[in-house]
Amino acid sequence: MHHVKQYENAIQKENPKRPEGKQVQVLAENENRLVVISGPTASGKSEIAVELARKIGGEIISADSMQVYRHMDIGSAKITLEEMMGVPHYMIDVAEPTENFDVARYAGEAKTHVRDIQMRGKVPILCGGTGFYIQAVTRDIDFTESGCDEAYRSELAKYAAAHGNEALHARLREIDPESAEAIHANNVKRVIRALEYYRQTGEKISEHNIRESERPSPYDLHFYVIHCDRQALYDRIDRRVDFMMDMGLIDEVMYLKAMGLTRDMVSMQGLGYKEMLDYLDGVYDLEEAVRILKRDSRHYAKRQLTWFKREKEAVWIRREDFNNDTFKIVDFLVNDLRK
Repeated sequence: MHHVKQYENAIQKENPKRPEGKQVQVLAENENRLVVISGPTASGKSEIAVELARKIGGEIISADSMQVYRHMDIGSAKITLEEMMGVPHYMIDVAEPTENFDVARYAGEAKTHVRDIQMRGKVPILCGGTGFYIQAVTRDIDFTESGCDEAYRSELAKYAAAHGNEALHARLREIDPESAEAIHANNVKRVIRALEYYRQTGEKISEHNIRESERPSPYDLHFYVIHCDRQALYDRIDRRVDFMMDMGLIDEVMYLKAMGLTRDMVSMQGLGYKEMLDYLDGVYDLEEAVRILKRDSRHYAKRQLTWFKREKEAVWIRREDFNNDTFKIVDFLVNDLRK
């Protein structure tokens, strides 16, 4: 079911024909280099990362909290084998959607891939829009020290089940409005973690995250954020959602339901899945479900941009400055990496 990303060609017709030629190593050897290609949803990160990897001898590690799940291809905009252009990709399809995949597991596995790619003389490229996952790798956050209070977590989960996700989110907003702005109400797991952290330490987790983002990276880090003007981004998001619907997002969600997946599972909290579940369960008609998905995707993009603005070392790449031409952007990145 790996279908999505052809929409880039369908909606843009922005890029000239892909240049012919084999993958070429153009960078001086640097065994500790780590490149990050990040940005909001629908900004065209994957295509840029693939072309960059082909130019510099790179291999790509996905940094997307939904693409780790098997069977969830359309809603997560998972790259296809054809679109990978022969570039190795990691951290895609590594978990069943019934699993509670978390950032600690992601960081451990992703950092192993970083080391392996570096040891083989290649360049690891971390590509995705899940800021917390990216930070966990680039700042080498150790999750073994963060204890958990299972009783309190269970209490909060029961509160959310009884009163709704929004009610639990409101409790977070009271103590840590910055975190509440960054974490969607339906991301119950992260809301609970933020409340738990405050209870354990007396510190807002937003303050903790800012401090973590300022930790020196153990890598020779090159961090890029792909973005575009707001209306252009919203148009790209709307077209991506329309493309997902055309590709069979409803059928994908029906298949997941038939597998026994329910809305309270972490995987089904992802954009596209919860909205289509609401449609299938009769909460909304299809037109309203699509409208809500587009709206929530725009809100998610805003939260992503807010997160990436904390990255002081990031180089921001505005698509319009390169006439929306992927190859011009990649040429800029290659030259920047040569410095």
